[in-house]
Amino acid sequence: MLSKEDLIPSRADKPVFRLAPYIIFIPAFVVMAVLPFGPVGGAPNLFGYRFDYVIANFDAGLVLFLAMGAIAVYGIVLAGWSSNSNFSLLGGLRAGAQMISYELAMGFSVVGVMLMAGSLSLVDIVNGQAGNFWNWYFIPQVVGGLIFFVATLAELNRTPFDLAEAEQELVAGYLTEYSGMRWGLFMFAEYVNMVVVSAIVSTLYFGGWRAPLTVLDFIPGPIWLFLKICVFVFLYMWVRWTIFRYRYNQLMSVGWKILLPLSIVNLVVTAIIVSVTS
Repeated sequence: MLSKEDLIPSRADKPVFRLAPYIIFIPAFVVMAVLPFGPVGGAPNLFGYRFDYVIANFDAGLVLFLAMGAIAVYGIVLAGWSSNSNFSLLGGLRAGAQMISYELAMGFSVVGVMLMAGSLSLVDIVNGQAGNFWNWYFIPQVVGGLIFFVATLAELNRTPFDLAEAEQELVAGYLTEYSGMRWGLFMFAEYVNMVVVSAIVSTLYFGGWRAPLTVLDFIPGPIWLFLKICVFVFLYMWVRWTIFRYRYNQLMSVGWKILLPLSIVNLVVTAIIVSVTS
């Protein structure tokens, strides 16, 4: 990508055209700041020193993830609009409408985890899953976890929800007029996002850096998180090469008629159970 010629259409909105790749590229890395890659606080854990495996531990880490996901879509919308191309514009508009469809369900699905952990901090959420794998949130939150996983497919713009690109319909969608490293930044952001989202799914529902059994705690936490990330990256790639792309109206129907009602029901049931048992 670095060696290829960088072309900008003569009638494109050049400042916005140049800025769009960075708007989608930067949020993917910002989310990494709140991911706990290992134990935070407690006894010394590295050569006799206490080392926290998180860059920024603050109470609204989960909100930051949702906010960065919402900001990233602006990069796609602006890329489509600034290219001055019908194919690109349609891809950008699709991305914007698609975001509204899945972001609501995604937000409601993670509230169930927040209620069980009693915190928006990703560190506290992992600590709430201490113990063996049957203490992880994927068991009581299996419905929310499945909704979240499907919504992340739409967030990553991957098959079967890659309607913003849809090569057979829109050439390459919002990417049509991009070339060189600007195109490479979009691709790089997509795959960095896939790794980050895999880490988020592992953190929210599968114990994060924690071992599935306490007897395996001698293996460092970052290794467990890395293995879980690899599993979910494999799942995302497996889905991409297995399932056909949905039509646009089908995606909207899935988002509004299935995922959103299910996520609200899951939230209500979780709230009732938490209030009764607390």
